[in-house]
Amino acid sequence: MKELIQKLVAPSSPSGYENNVRDVIKAEVAPYADSVIVDALGNLIVTKGKKSTNGKRIMLSAHMDEIGIIATHVDKNGFVRFSNLGYLYPRNCVAAHVQFLSGVRGVIGVDALDDPSKQPSLDQLYIDVGASSREDCPVRVGDAGVFERPYIDLGKRVVSKALDDRIGCVLLIEALKQIKETPHELVFVFSTQEEVGTRGATTSAFRVDPDLGLAVDVTRTGDVPNTSKMEVSLGKGPAIKVKDGGMIADPRIVDWMVETAQKANLPYQMEILEGGTTDARVIQLTRAGVPSGCLSIPTRYIHSPAEMIDLSDIENSLALLLALLRNPVELK
Repeated sequence: MKELIQKLVAPSSPSGYENNVRDVIKAEVAPYADSVIVDALGNLIVTKGKKSTNGKRIMLSAHMDEIGIIATHVDKNGFVRFSNLGYLYPRNCVAAHVQFLSGVRGVIGVDALDDPSKQPSLDQLYIDVGASSREDCPVRVGDAGVFERPYIDLGKRVVSKALDDRIGCVLLIEALKQIKETPHELVFVFSTQEEVGTRGATTSAFRVDPDLGLAVDVTRTGDVPNTSKMEVSLGKGPAIKVKDGGMIADPRIVDWMVETAQKANLPYQMEILEGGTTDARVIQLTRAGVPSGCLSIPTRYIHSPAEMIDLSDIENSLALLLALLRNPVELK
C-alpha cells in the first residue's frame, strides 16, 4: 500500500480546505462504489452494498484534513504571524518548513525567549517567507498552509506529514476495493474538519443515520524514550479503542472487535488515550445515539511534520477491518 499512502499524503489539505485530497480519494473509490456524493460540508460519502435482513447500515469514518496554519498578521518587515488549524505543538514547529495553498513557501522562526529553557508559545512563532516588507510579502491574512516534509520510506516503516489521518483513508479505500460480499450497507465517510472539532463527521452521521459507527484513525504510542505510559506500540497490531478524551467506546463494539481479531488470529492492542478523540465521538451522539467504536493505527510523533507508522500494523488493520465487515454483527 506504499504507493497509495504516498499518493494520499502528498496533497496539501488542512482543515476546511480538503478539496485537493478529496479529488484524489474520489478518483480512487469511484470505480468500486454504488454511490459517491460530496455534501455541503465537503465530506465524501461513498456507499457500497445493501442491508440484508441480518445486516446493518455501518458508517466508517476517516478524516481527510491535516493539521495546518493560517496567516493572521503580516508585520512591517514581512514576517507572518499565524494561528493553528488543528492542535499544534509549538516545539514541533520551530524551523519547520511550511507551504501555503498559494504555493508560497517559508520557514518558522521564534522570538527571542526570556527563558530559553522553556518552550515557546504559538504566538511567539512567525513564518519567514523571504520578504523584507509588508508590501512585498506574498502572504495575505487568511492564507492557509501545511507543513512541508518529504515522504520517507524506512522499509517496514514510513514517515510523512498527514498520516493523521490519511492512513485511515487508505484503509477505507482498500476495504472498499477488496470487499466483495457483505450483509451490510457500508457507508464510507471521508470526513472534513476533524482536527478542528469533528465537524464533518457530525453532519455526515446525521445524514447517514447508521445502525453502527466505526472511526478509523491514528493513536499515540508509548514505545519511545521517556514518553507518557501507554500500552500501544508500533508493530504490535491495530489498537482497539476502549476510551479516549472524548468518548467511551460501546463495550459491545469493543467485544465484537476483540472476538473478531481472535477468530482471525490477528494481533491487536487495547487502547486508552487520555487526550484527544476521533469521529467516533460524534457518530456515537448522533440522533438518538449509535453504538460506536474506533479502529486505531499506532503512530509515533502525531501532530508533527514527521509522523511514523509500521506497515505491518496497516496490513493487520486492513485484515481486521475486512473481517469485521464481511460477517453479520451481533452485539451482545
